[in-house]
Amino acid sequence: MPVIALLRHGQASFGTDDYDRLSDLGRIQAEVAGQELARRGLRSPVLVSGSLLRQRHTAAIAGAVLDVEPTVVDPRFDEFDAHAAVEAHLGRAGATEGMSSREFQSHLDVVMAEWMVAGDVRWQAFVDGAMAALADVAAGLPSGCDAVVTTSAGVTAAITGRLLGADPEGVVALNRVSVNASITTVVSGSRGLSLVTFNDHAHILGASADGVPLLTNR
Repeated sequence: MPVIALLRHGQASFGTDDYDRLSDLGRIQAEVAGQELARRGLRSPVLVSGSLLRQRHTAAIAGAVLDVEPTVVDPRFDEFDAHAAVEAHLGRAGATEGMSSREFQSHLDVVMAEWMVAGDVRWQAFVDGAMAALADVAAGLPSGCDAVVTTSAGVTAAITGRLLGADPEGVVALNRVSVNASITTVVSGSRGLSLVTFNDHAHILGASADGVPLLTNR
């Protein structure tokens, strides 16, 4: 039964001019995640990523540990533009500038819940696209191979929520607790796609770089 490991990207550069870059800590997280995936003994893994820089960079770092080159870039695994969504909700361009991570997350929770409760077509398209991309990865895997997909918290929460039949509050909660460089595992079998684990970050817990904990959410 093929295993698909959904790897959240390492910490990006929140609060800087270019969020879509891995931080120094994020690069270390990506390497540690690659080591964890190697330990799991995935079978000839196919490496897929979204098109965002932080996702592709995470794939390259983890892939180097696995000795696997990223082979597919699929924008359906891209995160939605959370900053734009929050700014639109607040009605002001640049409203997220200077926000703390905690404050930003609280606004994002509200936006996501409103989208889902209202059946917003943007959210439906986002989830449907992610699920279709995941199904395509599963269908395209050669016999005896597994896959690693580097993506983002919103995508993983959307996929997990769909597989579990979670309500909007549940999906928001899944997104809120997602850890950088965590691993969510899905298997593909005769009954379709099934969730095995969500947000596994045991490889990050207790680890540090120069005394700085590796455990981060944003």
